[in-house]
Amino acid sequence: MLFPCLNSMKNYLVIGASSGIGKALSEMLSQDDNQVFGTYHSNTFEDAGNIKAHYLDVTTDFDVDFLPDSLDGLVYCPGSINLKPFSRLKPQDYIEDYNLQVVGAIKAIKACLPRLKKSEHASIIMFSTVAVQKGFAFHAQVAASKGAIEGLTKSLAAEFAPKIRVNAIAPSLTDTPLSEKILNTDQKREANAERHPLKRIGTPKDIAGMAKYLLSEDAAWISGQVIHVDGGMSTL
Repeated sequence: MLFPCLNSMKNYLVIGASSGIGKALSEMLSQDDNQVFGTYHSNTFEDAGNIKAHYLDVTTDFDVDFLPDSLDGLVYCPGSINLKPFSRLKPQDYIEDYNLQVVGAIKAIKACLPRLKKSEHASIIMFSTVAVQKGFAFHAQVAASKGAIEGLTKSLAAEFAPKIRVNAIAPSLTDTPLSEKILNTDQKREANAERHPLKRIGTPKDIAGMAKYLLSEDAAWISGQVIHVDGGMSTL
């Protein structure tokens, strides 16, 4: 089913909108009278105001027939945090992670590309991690997949310019359901907060705020960037 695209309204697809950063971003975008199409997989998620919920499993073949004819922004949020010593990781662990975080993003972009090309100011946003550039023990699996995301971001930004902007955000530890095991005690929270120069853990709104900006026309001269929103972790 196709929806009319009004000049005053933007159409955004947020894949992984049922929790964490994706949920925070969907709520921010919908408050500005944009139409947000938010997908979910393992969590319960329902229509709310300008947010339309759609089930989607990015590890399978899928279509985006529920989207309008023109799409102004695609945000790919699915990810995982599997922190183990390298010796305990199996090749299949990397493959599963890559399928979720990289191949899933590729499928989504390919499916949405014709609609993105019809927008005057289209933008794609993916997510990396501070661990790619900084380097942390036990992060081999997540850093391998997210390193691929950074390469994909730059390559597609060059290929899609000037019509579509492509950027990535690289957060540090953020208080989302994915980080629950890392932040499940007050002691862990305090220790992880202390590691950051700004002495706190990131919130979904910290990251979603940057994503919202990158989607906007205010960021019309920004593409091919991996922007760190990490409490100063990457540079200080």
